[in-house]
Amino acid sequence: MDDRGGEGGSFVAVRRISQGLDQGTACHSTVEVVAGSAWLGRGLSCVCAQRRDFEDHPSFELTPAQEECLHRLQNRINIGYDSSIPEHQKALKALWHAAFPQVQLHGLISEQWKEMGWQGKDPSTDFRGGGFISLENLLYFARHFPKSFQDLLQKKEGNRAMWEYPFAVAGVNITFMLIQMLDFEAVKPRTLVGATFLKLLSDNESAFDLLYCIAFKLMDHKWLDMHASYMDFNTVMKATRHQLEMELLQEDIVRLEDLPSYNLLSR
Repeated sequence: MDDRGGEGGSFVAVRRISQGLDQGTACHSTVEVVAGSAWLGRGLSCVCAQRRDFEDHPSFELTPAQEECLHRLQNRINIGYDSSIPEHQKALKALWHAAFPQVQLHGLISEQWKEMGWQGKDPSTDFRGGGFISLENLLYFARHFPKSFQDLLQKKEGNRAMWEYPFAVAGVNITFMLIQMLDFEAVKPRTLVGATFLKLLSDNESAFDLLYCIAFKLMDHKWLDMHASYMDFNTVMKATRHQLEMELLQEDIVRLEDLPSYNLLSR
């Protein structure tokens, strides 16, 4: 695994005063930022994502098909983002065009990226906690649930806080949270939640990406319900994780589309 921990970095909370991006132009919106400690960012020291001691937890046996699916997903998780790889560059550009289809991107390093909720002008510095799969997750979200993606990106729904979570960096945190929640660093699942998810994964190769979309939309839903601001992000993420765990363990769940929180998504 990549180094997804660390001693915590800095976070950037965003206060939006903008009217959005003008078509075919660079960013014309005003974005204020405020720095703080150990929330979102390079250290990804989110309380919800701390390691747990699983020594006393049982290991669940897997079918050969489930083992194969798990290994493929773990291989994805182990790929770090590398800005020198053309495939990674292409995916990052695709994410920009999915987010702002009418706006020309001026470079993989540009002040424009802050409009998506990256901490600086180079998004590659924010991928440490999630790796390349966190970019794939965001791109899957944009392509399969474009309305929900845009609603969250542009903070369209609900009464928003003055200081909002940055969209893209929050997305990396969600990838990291799911990896920890499902215990993908283990050879075999050591929790019932992880074993349950693998059954769903064996029926749907895109299950992790779909669960990511559900988790992101659920996080924003709880953010609004809790009237949260940037200092509440850890609390919101913990509530999101708890909700996902409860839903995955419901007896009548045979696919991710059966999760109650799936109904929050819209295409």
